[in-house]
Amino acid sequence: MARNIFKERSDWGEPVNATGGQTEGALIMSLVPPLTATDAAPAAQANLAKIEKAFGTVPNMFAVVANSPAALQSMWGSFGAFSTGALGAALTEQIAVAVADTNDCRYCLAAHTALGSQAGLSAEELATAQRARAADPKTEALLQFAHSLVENRGKVDRGEITGLREHGWTDGQIVETIAQVGLNLFTNYINIALDVPVDFPEVPFQR
Repeated sequence: MARNIFKERSDWGEPVNATGGQTEGALIMSLVPPLTATDAAPAAQANLAKIEKAFGTVPNMFAVVANSPAALQSMWGSFGAFSTGALGAALTEQIAVAVADTNDCRYCLAAHTALGSQAGLSAEELATAQRARAADPKTEALLQFAHSLVENRGKVDRGEITGLREHGWTDGQIVETIAQVGLNLFTNYINIALDVPVDFPEVPFQR
């Protein structure tokens, strides 16, 4: 994951407006301060080093989550586990942008659009995924399910599960999709609740 997926500047003291653009006036800061490897507790330092190696820097979200070594381990460990999962990198990012758009999470939408591009998805495919749509009916069925999970707080009906199976999704992939949505809710809520500054190129919402 290369540095060029980030904005050229990601300074915490940089003035930003509600959409992440530059503006004059009061600084908008995260409600919980970011930590560096030097500031963080020893229990968080190893994961911060892994994150910096993966991205070339520590994204703002992880720097904030580092305030809780347990939360950082949970988040980074989950990303690692899913990297070898049954859904693949591209579909993982399509799910992530669908969830982020549904939840109005600017940070996660920007981050996962950048990561989705690195996974080989086109700008059109990513924008379409924000609406839980896809050119491939099988993929769209899974994205619609992910959207339904968020909108209905997990209360999906049996017909949705049956429909996924009819599209060729395995029970393992269905379970993994639910887990992926859960991880994305975790990251969405961190970024929304703590107003984490976006350090990826920003992307407009589609819904």
